[in-house]
Amino acid sequence: MFRTILTYGTIAGLIVGIPNIVLMLASGDGQQLHSVTLGYLIMLVALSAVFVAVKRRRDGALGGAIGFWPALGLGLAISLIATLFYIAAWELVFAIKGTAFLQSYTDAMVAEAAAKGASAAEQARIRMHWNGFWAEYRNPLVRIPYTVSEILPVGLLVSLVSAGLLRNPRFLPARGADRS
Repeated sequence: MFRTILTYGTIAGLIVGIPNIVLMLASGDGQQLHSVTLGYLIMLVALSAVFVAVKRRRDGALGGAIGFWPALGLGLAISLIATLFYIAAWELVFAIKGTAFLQSYTDAMVAEAAAKGASAAEQARIRMHWNGFWAEYRNPLVRIPYTVSEILPVGLLVSLVSAGLLRNPRFLPARGADRS
């Protein structure tokens, strides 16, 4: 089972990590090439490896049946490996882009507020808020938990859904299995 966790966790990690690196490095300092929606879509695609791994384990090694808790455990372990890849990818991007990203994000937030008609005082408050946040965010002990909080809930959700669906042996039975 450790091999399954490592294999599918690595697959999910590469699927989520490589696009993150490419998209973040390809975006200029003043622009966001990707969106939050695209980021979470990539996470869902990557974490579909959880579903595949649980199904393959159920249909192969376990003869067509798996309990909810073992399936959930397998999914969470795979999600943790993918999370480690995601953290590593973000730390690499942060090491390369550094504070330029932080400043461009702040500028974008202020520009968005200005476009909505925010006063100069409100824009200054927004800039002050984000500058304070970034001062803390530069610390890896603060930054890494934020990074984990982006992907791990998605992994938990995919693991729960996969375990809930695949505990039923009639849900997507193995090919050639008795369907009566």
